[in-house]
Amino acid sequence: MKPAVLALEDGTVFEGQSYGAPAERCGEVVFNTAITGYQEIFTDPSYAGQIVVLTNPQIGNYGANDSDNESRKAFIEGLVVREFSPLSSNWRSEETAREFLAGSGVPVVTGIDARALVRHLRSRGVMRGVLSAVSTSPAELIEKARNSPSMAGLDLATRVSTSERYEWNTPVAPCSPSQQLGEPSRPRFHVVAYDFGMKRNILRRLAHSGCRLTVVPAQTSAEDVLALKPDGIFLSNGPGDPEPLEYQVAQVRKLIGKAPIFGICLGHQIVGLAAGGKTYKLKFGHRGANHPVLNKTTGKVEITSHNHGFAVDPDSLNPSEVEITHMNLNDDTLEGFRLRNHPVFCVQYHPEAAPGPHDSHYLFGDFIKLMEKS
Repeated sequence: MKPAVLALEDGTVFEGQSYGAPAERCGEVVFNTAITGYQEIFTDPSYAGQIVVLTNPQIGNYGANDSDNESRKAFIEGLVVREFSPLSSNWRSEETAREFLAGSGVPVVTGIDARALVRHLRSRGVMRGVLSAVSTSPAELIEKARNSPSMAGLDLATRVSTSERYEWNTPVAPCSPSQQLGEPSRPRFHVVAYDFGMKRNILRRLAHSGCRLTVVPAQTSAEDVLALKPDGIFLSNGPGDPEPLEYQVAQVRKLIGKAPIFGICLGHQIVGLAAGGKTYKLKFGHRGANHPVLNKTTGKVEITSHNHGFAVDPDSLNPSEVEITHMNLNDDTLEGFRLRNHPVFCVQYHPEAAPGPHDSHYLFGDFIKLMEKS
């Protein structure tokens, strides 16, 4: 294997071996603590503009397959792992993870101390970096990292969104005979879904719950959405900073009160901005599959899947108009709220997680109930 280097903007350099495409990419270096689901991470558009560090010691051992893709391609800028398995041992595997990433042009560095890197990011905060399987000059790569775009202020949602409107009616399919999903509900409601970088399993969950979906680009106007006569409106996850999305926030503000609205992740942040709130950047974000969230309406704790680097400031929301429904038990960040006078609710985490905990699947049912009442 050829050498590969990860250089951070603060001057820290990690040297290892190249195990992906012979390429060089810049991005914000972040980490995810999930044990499984690496292909879903590779293809989640919310990771656009980011180099991902995976903390599980070995990655790639169960290969890759088309069914586990969360979008049309890999969106991560690069991958950092301790050990990358050259073998894929799983009956669902169609190619090795290395073949999948190399075919997508994603560089990989392996053989480094991923634990030391994660501890560094937790201490200093996520930062810009360059992953290179082309150059091994530390000084040159550090300078490139310092000159790369900052995630704060970056509109990536418009870049990764679909360019054309399309329909979606495919429900969740079981991965094995032992997976008990229940039969899909009959399609009863027409939902228009804004694609800010949407994961396919969100669409599958909505379809499974009884929704017929029309997916629209991120820059679709409120008037065009209402012309489709939706029973409900969904706002998806996506990458980048929510504050530059002024046009999208303005459209959502127009849609409030016109139909029930459900937002996830970036969609949650957009609803927060539309409700007059503010967002801020987290030191190192939440990315993993076991984050505890308190549901304040039931008193129960949900184990949830996360992927976000920004959060809504709860103190910026008007308590007479907004009810806070979910809080993160690790750091007390806002994880969910609803509007008191309109059928609008949203969560910061991912209730559609696959793989991941199922504690929050009820939220799709809550969306169905809002549309039934309307």
